[in-house]
Amino acid sequence: MSSEETLKRLALETLEQDADRIVQLIRVQMDNLTMPQCPVYEEVLDTQMFGLSKEIHFAVRLGLIDREHGRSILADLEKQVSDVHEAYYEHREQLKKANK
Repeated sequence: MSSEETLKRLALETLEQDADRIVQLIRVQMDNLTMPQCPVYEEVLDTQMFGLSKEIHFAVRLGLIDREHGRSILADLEKQVSDVHEAYYEHREQLKKANK
């Protein structure tokens, strides 16, 4: 494998790991009952998402990944964030019903 291919593979793996860390951060916050509407939660999520988008933009500019793959990483992350939020609200509703 050439050094360019290795660099591209490492860049992609790093971006995907960063996206996974954001999802993990969200899960930890949800597990600790931090509500998604909490300003601190929203600020952290926005900052993390912005940072990842800048990393992706940088990798695209360097030719390490193509623009479409970068968009795919962000779209997948947004889907995972949405799934975690949905699970949080479903769990909250189940708790409300159980406490009635």
